[in-house]
Parts: sequence; structure tokens; C-alpha cells
Amino acid sequence: MGESSVKTLETPPAGAGGTASTDVSSPAMTEAGHGPGSGRGLLERLRAPRRPRIWFEVLLIAVSYWTYSLIRNAVPEQKSVALANADWIWDVENRIGIAVEESVNHAVDSVTWLIVGMNYYYATLHFVVTIGVLVWIYRFHPGRYAATRLVLFATTGVALVGYYLYPLAPPRLMNGHAFIDTVLVHHTWGSMASGNLKHMSNQYAAMPSMHIGWSLWCGLTIFAVASAPWARILGLLYPAATLVVIVATANHFWLDAVGGLLCLAFGYAVSRAWYGSLPHRLPRHPDETGPHPFSEALRSRLRSRA
Repeated sequence: MGESSVKTLETPPAGAGGTASTDVSSPAMTEAGHGPGSGRGLLERLRAPRRPRIWFEVLLIAVSYWTYSLIRNAVPEQKSVALANADWIWDVENRIGIAVEESVNHAVDSVTWLIVGMNYYYATLHFVVTIGVLVWIYRFHPGRYAATRLVLFATTGVALVGYYLYPLAPPRLMNGHAFIDTVLVHHTWGSMASGNLKHMSNQYAAMPSMHIGWSLWCGLTIFAVASAPWARILGLLYPAATLVVIVATANHFWLDAVGGLLCLAFGYAVSRAWYGSLPHRLPRHPDETGPHPFSEALRSRLRSRA
């Protein structure tokens, strides 16, 4: 994949009179916060791809996931509303002819080794693969890392709005249907909302499916950036396999996956609006190597208090 260049803010050439244009202010004026170019200079510095710092990324991801889990589980478990919404989703899928989740659930459950494997797939790969892709982009494509990470964060953030506005019970919790909770039946820990772990997670936050949102993020990132054909193929197969798993284990409807896809589209839109390009079109290695403006401001504040 060819590498694109990054346009940086430079001082324009001198005009006919031998003086430079006043569109870009001097460093002294920018530092002092004066002049027409100061605000734009700071914005350009904030948006410029730069080499990530490992300590900051680990802290950011840990705090962000903790916050996400806290907010998601703090959403009221509106059981009656969630079950009513599940009935409505099931009715809609029946009307458009895609309500085959129950058949898939029963068919896969009849093959013990397959459904047990899917239970553990559901419980583990959601985190393992996502973190692995983040580490891979951080290590080998640092110029694209921040934009790629922003897609993931924006996707996850908007999903919280969905959990709050549209509580939804997963198929395995519906009343009057024959869906099988494969974790309970096979005594595995394939879902945080089943068995002894059900009190640690909001059971009625099935829409949108972040298993789909995150797996699609992984797959598209790998497909867009990897050079090896086999890696690109695996990237596309991963979200496809995840879709089968979330349905076979009765954790999601097909339409939950559509919700995850829409959240991911929002994430890409946010990233493109901020960086001016899709992540894979940014340079592999950033030109900006200096500290982030926020890091500079934090250090300055700490020094002033010392």
C-alpha cells in the first residue's frame, strides 16, 4: 500500500515586497497566544499525527475501558422495556425474513465441541484481538495509531448512548421462546451476563453489539493496512466468524450487529473529521515527533507548582 504524505503548516514564501505573509504569526506571538495564526497553529498541532507514548496509551486505554464498563453497567436494567424491545426486534426480523437466530442456536448447540469453543471465543477474543490490533498498529504504524484508536473510542462511546436509550434483552433471556443459553447448558464462562458473572454486567445492553463493532474495527484495520494477502483475508473472516458466534450463542440478534456497524461508521466519521483523512491514508510514520500539546501543558503546570 503506497504511503501518503502529510501536509504540515509551514511559513509561506515571501511576497513581492520581500516580507513574509502575516497569515502565520511568529513563534513568540503564537506562544503568547496573540496574532491571527495562534489558534490555528495549536489546532494543527493537536491534529498532527505523532508518535504515541506507551505509558500514556496504557493509561488511556485502562481508564477508558473502566469508564465504559462503569457507565454501561450503571444504565438501569429496565427488564420489562428490554424484553418488550426484544419481542419487537424478533417480530421485525420475522417480517423481513431473517429471524433464523433460534435455528442457528439449536443447530450449533447440538455439536458440543463447536458451541463450547464459541462460548470461549465470545468471552476472550473480543478483548484479545482488539488489544492485539492496537499493539500492532502502535508498533508498526505509529503515524496511523491515534486516528485508528479514535475510531475505536468514538465507536464505543456512541454505543453507550444506545445502551441508555434502547435497553434490549438478548435472545437467550426472551420469554416464550426456545433459545438456549449455551453458557448455562455447557457450564462455560462464555458470557459476562450468564451464570455467576451475570451480576457484574448489564444483561439488557444488547443493542448495539460491540462484539461486532470491535471485530469489524479489527478486520477493516487489518485489511486496510496489512500487506500480506493471508492477513487481509483473516481480517475479513474475523468479524464474519464473530457474527456467527454472537447469534449461535443467543447473545444477539442480527439487527444488533447492524447497530454495531452503524456505531463503527460513526467512529470513522469522527476520526476522518478530526484528522482530515481515514486512518490508513495517513503516513505510516509521523513527521511530528515532539511532545503532545496536552503533555506540554501538564508538565508546565506541574513545574509551576513545584
